[in-house]
Amino acid sequence: DITYMHYGNGQCAYLSVVKDGATRQILAHYLSTSLAMPIVERTLEKLLERLDGNIHPEALLHSDQGMHYTHPRFRLLVRKAGFTQSMSRKGNCWDNAAMESFFGHMKDDLEYESCMTLLELRTRVDDYIAYYNSERYQWTLKKMTPDEFRSHLLTAS
Repeated sequence: DITYMHYGNGQCAYLSVVKDGATRQILAHYLSTSLAMPIVERTLEKLLERLDGNIHPEALLHSDQGMHYTHPRFRLLVRKAGFTQSMSRKGNCWDNAAMESFFGHMKDDLEYESCMTLLELRTRVDDYIAYYNSERYQWTLKKMTPDEFRSHLLTAS
């Protein structure tokens, strides 16, 4: 999903994020000053780098039906990467609640409006996501961080 981040003197950036549905880890993110297609393409590239070729044959990449995710070029990239693309029905916001929840917590926790440059905003977002994955405990993950919960799942299997 993508969220808007207003900062500085009326500037706007857009944050594209991929979140693991099981561990709640933020697996990839990209911050841009443009909502053009490269924002989701770069996010997908970062996801593929993070996964380093380890894509489960039944892996789903789920999104809403926004124009970025329904664009033929993005759909082709997702398929070539080895994901099955999944999308919400039109008007169904419930399965997007996990991303909206993350964005809401991030915007509550992170002081970013005072950033004057995209680089400064990018640094704060990167730091927050590192904190979220490795230090922010979550009740629904047995009071573990997303990174700890991933390790827990791997050792349990």
